[in-house]
Amino acid sequence: MTFKQLAFAATTATVMSLSMAGGVMAAESTGKPVMLAASETMDKAEDAVSDTWITSKVKSTFVADKDLSALDIKVETNQGVVALSGVVATDAERDLAIAKTKSIKGVKAVSADGLKSAD
Repeated sequence: MTFKQLAFAATTATVMSLSMAGGVMAAESTGKPVMLAASETMDKAEDAVSDTWITSKVKSTFVADKDLSALDIKVETNQGVVALSGVVATDAERDLAIAKTKSIKGVKAVSADGLKSAD
């Protein structure tokens, strides 16, 4: 590669990296850096990953417990709040599902209004 080609490649890479980083930081009139949409997007992505992880963990805990009808219980998580719904055989099974869910790391609260027992 000639020096001219190498310089062109380096310049192109620099320009492309600057254009990709453009929306991440900005400066106020005070000169202090301010995080823009990138941090909000990261927070939302982390929440989604956490919620997805919690939902998966709750479902796998249900599947591993022979006293729970895992396929009959729907699990949804939003910002750490787990909503359980469906129909289980007994009140004891409903209570067990709620207790197991509360024991999962990251669960802030459990809403089981939609989880009914057949009893």
